[in-house]
Amino acid sequence: MSRVKLSAEPPNRLLTVVLCMSGVIVALQHTLVVPLLGEFPALLGVDFASASWLVTVTLLTASAATPILSRLADMFGKRRMMLVSLATIAAGSVVAAVGGTFPAVLVGRALQGLGSALVPIGIAILRDELPEERVPGATAMMSATLGIGSALGLPLPGVLYAHLGWQAIFWSSALAAAVLFVAILAVVPESPVRTPGRFDIGGAVLLSIALSALLLGISKGGAWGWTSDHTLGAAIIALLAFGVWFPYELRVKQPMVDLRTSARRPVLLTNISGLLCGISMYVNMLTTTQQLAAGRDTGYGFGLSVLAAGLCMVPAGLMMVVFAPVSARMIERVGAKHTLLIGTGVLVVAYVTRVFLTGSIPLIVLGAMFVTVGTAIAYATMPMLIMGSVPVTETASANGLNTLLRSVGTSISSAIISALLTTVTMRVGGRYVPTLGAFELVFALGALTALAAMAVAARIPRTAGFAAAANKSADDETAANESAEPDAIAGSADEPAPDELVGPGVVRIRRPSFPRRPRTARR
Repeated sequence: MSRVKLSAEPPNRLLTVVLCMSGVIVALQHTLVVPLLGEFPALLGVDFASASWLVTVTLLTASAATPILSRLADMFGKRRMMLVSLATIAAGSVVAAVGGTFPAVLVGRALQGLGSALVPIGIAILRDELPEERVPGATAMMSATLGIGSALGLPLPGVLYAHLGWQAIFWSSALAAAVLFVAILAVVPESPVRTPGRFDIGGAVLLSIALSALLLGISKGGAWGWTSDHTLGAAIIALLAFGVWFPYELRVKQPMVDLRTSARRPVLLTNISGLLCGISMYVNMLTTTQQLAAGRDTGYGFGLSVLAAGLCMVPAGLMMVVFAPVSARMIERVGAKHTLLIGTGVLVVAYVTRVFLTGSIPLIVLGAMFVTVGTAIAYATMPMLIMGSVPVTETASANGLNTLLRSVGTSISSAIISALLTTVTMRVGGRYVPTLGAFELVFALGALTALAAMAVAARIPRTAGFAAAANKSADDETAANESAEPDAIAGSADEPAPDELVGPGVVRIRRPSFPRRPRTARR
């Protein structure tokens, strides 16, 4: 049995900081244009339905790019794929800023969506490069940066637009991507941990078609009509593409997504919980600013400007930073599963209280902060649960799938919230606006989906984790491998990670024709 060891250097804090900044960049891409959606129709000479594609197109390209680039990272180099993602963000930002027309901005936004793979790839690098005891804290901070970016993405565009024009929001994105590109070149080493073989082009194409059709139907269903030809057509295309993709992936030797590994109970249940947490989390992001910006004539609104409402979300984003190290300590003390249960439990309580905390701005901000505390704790645990159950050579692709499912959850959440806020309405000053009861229903939805995520998390079995797997004795491994057929091991849904998984810094490669080499003690 051969091994490849990574550097055993002390924890590299600079590397962690640089990688964590990629989470901020990703979150900014998704929220950068949201505060200005009401302005873009006049700025670009289109109607609001067309302007909304500036959000939708980024979602669609992100859904396709995340699993593909994550898989390519495992196969051809994680740092390389991070640089590719950042280059597309920078290029897309420049195209949008320079073009000045709706088609140019649309193309730019599509290119920006390719950056979504930065987070799962960055987590995989953290696993490869850091000592085992540092991985939980660094991973938790990586997850927290998504909240920071989302919080910054709400007030920042308003400030830039007011003082420098709308092109400035794209120039700022290009500058941030360029700076991070240089920082990764200087600080982040290329990992020698690779998955050999050929890239599954057929699986990538089928998955991209299926995900794009699914998310297109979800995101545009409210505007098109849920029973319209466009929505039903997108749903049919998604079903057909998934129907072909699943059996195809099971037959391919080196699939785009290893469905057998994904079917392992810890991975499957973690991903389902991630989908539900995505639905619950996005309730807070979408409704808080709308509630604060609603006119006082509604009886519940406060008439804040878009900028002021966005600034009210900054404390909630900061909670992600505060509770990232707390989450890491919780994982060390009680384990990732119980930490996920605590995080989803906090989400349930936070949304129940949000139903009643509507009387003042401080109460609403406080409720939003409690929601992000639960989100920070829950999101920090999912990569740890995934990495404890997949081979080290599939870290990026496995986390990419979890990230993708959380994004699907946010899309579902957006569709449901839009439907509720446009259905449960009242007439105020000649226009229809959501009632307070509509917001209360949405908060109840957040509580119910968080409760469902908690129930799913409770069924996640205990796993040895990658650190424990690294210390497993060679005799136990030999006995386990000799008593089971390789195909049975690969297809079991309840077994711990396959024997390629040893730990950060160690990759084991099966060579049946050679005798096993005795394992040496790790330092």
